[in-house]
Amino acid sequence: MAKYINADCKLCRREGAKLFLKGEKCTSKKCPLEVRPTAPGQHGTVRKKASEYNVHLREKQKAKRAYGLLEKQFHTYYVKASAMKGVAGENMLRLIEMRLDNVAYRMGIGASRAQSRQIVNHGLITVNGHVVDIPSYQVKVGDIIAVKESKKDNAFFKELRGAKIIMPKWVEFDTENFTGKVLAKPEREDIDLTINEQLIIEHYSK
Repeated sequence: MAKYINADCKLCRREGAKLFLKGEKCTSKKCPLEVRPTAPGQHGTVRKKASEYNVHLREKQKAKRAYGLLEKQFHTYYVKASAMKGVAGENMLRLIEMRLDNVAYRMGIGASRAQSRQIVNHGLITVNGHVVDIPSYQVKVGDIIAVKESKKDNAFFKELRGAKIIMPKWVEFDTENFTGKVLAKPEREDIDLTINEQLIIEHYSK
């Protein structure tokens, strides 16, 4: 499987937007995008008029990188969303938001989506009492998401216990018992990423 091995913060600088790939660092003064708000590389400061294609492509790349998805995975969500009733762009973002790794991130179980994906991959998360180690697993409204009982004393979760976590209204998580619930499907306003999903739909539909 393809894996990006360079500095995550370069991706934010390349897209000119915070993708929240490094947890707390993204909201601190140490965020490289705040220090150097230009694209990486020797030509990063050169301003060029972007073509229509480039504008659409960059929006797609921004979303892919924010969620940590490969092209094939991302396109699959577009195909599924296009076949659903409603606005295709919002459907696509909603499907991605309902991935187990993203739900774990929204609940604060992981500091970033990458960390949450690793937690799921290692079999530390249960859905309705059953261990699920597939990051792309689609959770449903009413699902109970929890840290595996035998892993609750793991050093990894020590800082999480009792912590006050700001999370979107469509999920809840108890940091004392390490148990949460999916209360509803996310609405567009619940998704805090600066993404113009319509540009992505237009890019794929050409």
